[in-house]
Amino acid sequence: MIHSRARWLVALVLAFGLLAAACGSDTKKGSGGGNSTSSTTAAAKKLAAATLNGSGATFPQAYYETVISEFKKPQPAVTVTYGGGGSGKGQSDLQAGLVQWAGSDSTVKPEDMAKFKGPFLYFPTVAAPITVSYNLAAVKNLQLSPDTLAGIFGGKITKWDDAAIKADNPKATLPADAITVVHRADASGTTGNFTKYLVAAAPTAWTLGTDKVVAWPTGQQAGTANGGVAQLVHDTAGAIGYVDYSDAKAAQLVFASIKNADGKYVAPSVDSATAALAGATLNADLTYNPLNAPGAKTYPITAPTYILVYTAQADPAVKAALQGLLAFIYADGQTLAPTVDFAPLPAAILGKAKAQIAKIGA
Repeated sequence: MIHSRARWLVALVLAFGLLAAACGSDTKKGSGGGNSTSSTTAAAKKLAAATLNGSGATFPQAYYETVISEFKKPQPAVTVTYGGGGSGKGQSDLQAGLVQWAGSDSTVKPEDMAKFKGPFLYFPTVAAPITVSYNLAAVKNLQLSPDTLAGIFGGKITKWDDAAIKADNPKATLPADAITVVHRADASGTTGNFTKYLVAAAPTAWTLGTDKVVAWPTGQQAGTANGGVAQLVHDTAGAIGYVDYSDAKAAQLVFASIKNADGKYVAPSVDSATAALAGATLNADLTYNPLNAPGAKTYPITAPTYILVYTAQADPAVKAALQGLLAFIYADGQTLAPTVDFAPLPAAILGKAKAQIAKIGA
């Protein structure tokens, strides 16, 4: 399973990192302040006891679970949890003061801003592909254009041998089987980003809009969280669904190559997600949109994800723990990202995200 592989890779990455830091410590002391820095894990200041409960997006859950496990090693006094539940739950839990941090793949709608207990900050963490995973034994290399994808999930294309799918796959032998579409049952940032992509890439063909929940056509199946969608696709012949890359790989799903803005069919991967991030424009609040990004090597359904925290923090220990967790994410955590199938942030985003940590409690 992917989580066993991830733990082995994480241990290997950190072992090499700590070895390099130990071997190079004397050189760094006499370097006169060059660009080299020691391992964050080895050098981190010990934090006071605090509890950071989190909930939200399942899209980055495998990443956050890995980060939490590794953060615990240098910071044993800090308890960090992450309950998942979907981006909508993360936002509502933070609004209610039930958690100290929320994971969300989607930004907060303007009409929901007043529900929060005060100003909050977006901290981008990693990015990853949203795969279009399918269960079709006879077709191993499915290609889908945005309009075809919109037709399938919009309920207008119902058979695998539809003319639109044939046009995208001229060399494939497509069965006449019915398509079973699987979507998210819960309020989901993955749904928000998937439908946001369709709005941008297939504006005429996609008519259902974009949100964490949309009015899907009748007859489709619904799964809770990314893992639930992955399981339904895995168990249902003829199924297709949108699933984050990490969960899709863990479930051993097959995923389609999607036609990008440059007209190239590109498969989801850490590399093709990284390519999508390269030209992203960062907004003032540190949100950004890599969906349908240009570039021949970009995977077009690459989604960002964020941690949301309140700017004001009454408890100094919680403030310090949040700052420590985010500092870890922006150091060791970026190295860990590819080991669990996530793309690290590009330097332009990473630098501003690090600088924003100081705003917590300001």
